[in-house]
Amino acid sequence: MEVYPFDTERKIIHVDMDAYFASVAQLDDPSLRGKAIAVGGSSERGVVAAASYEARKYGVRSAMSGVLAKKLCPHLIFVRHDFERYKEISQQIRAIFFEYTDLVEPLSLDEAYLDVTHNKKGLPSATLLAKEIRHRIYKELGLTASAGISINKFIAKVASDVHKPNGQKTVGPAEVLSFLEALEIKRFYGVGAKTREKMYQLGIFTGADLKKHTAEFLTEHFGKSGNYFYKAVRGIHSSPVKTERIPKSVGAERTFEQNYSSTIYLEDKLDEVLESLFKRLERHPQAAKTITLKLKYSDFSIQTRSRTLPYYISDKALIHDQALSLLHQEKLKDSVRLLGVSLSNFKSSEPQKSQESSQDLNDTQLQFPF
Repeated sequence: MEVYPFDTERKIIHVDMDAYFASVAQLDDPSLRGKAIAVGGSSERGVVAAASYEARKYGVRSAMSGVLAKKLCPHLIFVRHDFERYKEISQQIRAIFFEYTDLVEPLSLDEAYLDVTHNKKGLPSATLLAKEIRHRIYKELGLTASAGISINKFIAKVASDVHKPNGQKTVGPAEVLSFLEALEIKRFYGVGAKTREKMYQLGIFTGADLKKHTAEFLTEHFGKSGNYFYKAVRGIHSSPVKTERIPKSVGAERTFEQNYSSTIYLEDKLDEVLESLFKRLERHPQAAKTITLKLKYSDFSIQTRSRTLPYYISDKALIHDQALSLLHQEKLKDSVRLLGVSLSNFKSSEPQKSQESSQDLNDTQLQFPF
């Protein structure tokens, strides 16, 4: 039996709903099925939150301005958000997950990791489990999902995007190294725009290119992340499925119908943003040390003002005072189109293991079929 340089004991499924917000809208309004729709972005200054696959064919994407989306797709239909409906269906999806395993780690309303190594159905094949779960979601809820199946969360998440929409991809132990070597570097978790450009300059375009470099070389150019990249391309990723995810930050923001050039006018808007933040804190009570104010100006440049306190705060009045202080900390660079506030560095947060945390190269053999 072949020996691998990574842990093959775990079987992880990453389930990702297909165009979730847009698909829910099409589910609830059959007249929208097969049409190009965008959730949000209908106002002159609105931003698209999600787009159906029919709209994506025209280049419409989330975080795009509604004005640009309409230019790209003149027949685009805008629909309103319905977060209560999204949450309702998300809970039904998770109920299905829990019929297969208690090790479920939600990433958002529309995606989650499932550790099915020892599942409630007693089935050895994670591939068949993923197929059954996707079939049940479609049969019971009328929505499609895609899935990735592999030995760890990193590979499973990347794999779930291979056959989207309404498909799945299994990367078994024997395929892990070839899969990662062929992977475009921009698809590696942790490779953002700046890191990607730096890698391109170093001649790193694929996993195979990345694998040519030593851990020392990658650490020299990418700091602590270099060690993570060195291990990830070799299939080494030890993060377990965590059933209770503590958010790293909680925040709220608002885009205005008009720009504001005075902090006096922004004070009222700050209160509105904080009200939304407080509602989220009611669902996830937290005490935080760090508060950050986000300002997006009329030229779309973004400025953040952050403050880390020597003590934890959760009181609304204290959070308000700190946010107001950050607002008046310095003069505005320009008129403001968006204002946001977030809290982080929570008291209840468990020490986070860095992605580059050490892990021995275990000679673990495959025990069950994928």
